[in-house]
Amino acid sequence: MNEVVAAVDCGTNSIRLLVAEVLPDGSLNELHRQMEIVRLGEGVDQTGEFSIDAIERTVRAAASYSDIAGKFGAMKIRFAATSATRDAKNRHLFTIPIEEIFGIKPEVITGSEEAALSFIGATKSLVQLGKISKSPYLVIDIGGGSTEFVLGVTEPTQSISVDIGCVRMSERHSLQEVVTDQQLVAAQLDIQAAIAKAAAVVDLKEAKSIIGVAGTVTTVAAIALGHTEYRSDLLHGAIISAKQVSEVAAQLRSMSREQKAAIPAMHPGRVDVIAAGALVLDLIMQEVKLPELVVSEHDILDGLALSLVS
Repeated sequence: MNEVVAAVDCGTNSIRLLVAEVLPDGSLNELHRQMEIVRLGEGVDQTGEFSIDAIERTVRAAASYSDIAGKFGAMKIRFAATSATRDAKNRHLFTIPIEEIFGIKPEVITGSEEAALSFIGATKSLVQLGKISKSPYLVIDIGGGSTEFVLGVTEPTQSISVDIGCVRMSERHSLQEVVTDQQLVAAQLDIQAAIAKAAAVVDLKEAKSIIGVAGTVTTVAAIALGHTEYRSDLLHGAIISAKQVSEVAAQLRSMSREQKAAIPAMHPGRVDVIAAGALVLDLIMQEVKLPELVVSEHDILDGLALSLVS
């Protein structure tokens, strides 16, 4: 019987689980993948602390994930927490119950570790599927609290994490409803400053392909492609143009919360943050100046699971 591993990625907006069987060639056969929107980082940008409600929501989801991993017989597990947990002064209120649930210490990984894991997870299957060929690859991971920029070919050579995640930008600039011109300008200046910071570390103009991962990218792609439901099998390896990204971002900014919630491919937990995330993606595409984006449904979660392969 092949070894079974499990990985949990606990971000600012969502917590996700991957349980996979390790095949003889070292690749993974996915057994179970799940995502819950828990908004762990709600308010962290303003207060610097987790709220008790957010911790409780996330711990409940984590406990159910531990049960699932156990039912599949996972022998190795890795639990990684990212941007919101890095920022929260009271993170121990979250990490202590997580250690009790899983029997392992949750890792509060650095932005550079997050970037490297995202790169490995995003590129491996796309290369195998023949969906990307022109390198170096630039992987963009728009999370809830931060966005990672990672450049490389077979492994990352340059990377940076900057604080322009979709939850952070939505809360900071109040982008949940129809976005005003004043709000847009303020958000653009904020995001562009962070992109400039990233460009000083990662040579964005060197990229020959850009790969986008995580919920903002996949949701924007589903809208651009006119999907009537969220289908990860159709989105993995899909290609959307920079023009489509810009059009969807503008569309989302013009919509009320109710209108966004009515979009068929929209997860309810992304309604309040999708306009901010789409704006981040649009401004990155404008800076990189590549004509299209390749979508990957595999990301840091897959990188975490692959790191457990002996």
